[in-house]
Amino acid sequence: MKEVLLVGAGGFAGSIGRYLLALAGTKWLPMEFPLGTFTANVLGCFIIGILIGAGVKTEWMTRDMFLLLATGFCGGFTTFSTFSAENINFITTGHYLMAAFYFLGSVIMGFLAVLFGMSLIK
Repeated sequence: MKEVLLVGAGGFAGSIGRYLLALAGTKWLPMEFPLGTFTANVLGCFIIGILIGAGVKTEWMTRDMFLLLATGFCGGFTTFSTFSAENINFITTGHYLMAAFYFLGSVIMGFLAVLFGMSLIK
């Protein structure tokens, strides 16, 4: 139960952070490009990279800290960070076909799922 609360608390903070960043993005650059979402995705990837790197190089990254910050915060801030980290893991462990399948499959199926969901409502 403690793990669930850690992930939930981190996700709560990450979701609020993503929302505020999206608001700021539209205020700073009022145009069609989703600057806030783009920034959240890139920043989330950077943060999860730091957390994974810290977990490998140091001992301060406990499982609880990882659940709160990486799974919770980064997961709430953007699932793109986890997606990117998982693909890097496939590549660094030599699972190139799995990385390609996961990358292309996620992008294509995600895009098609949105289109399908939208078409059901029309």
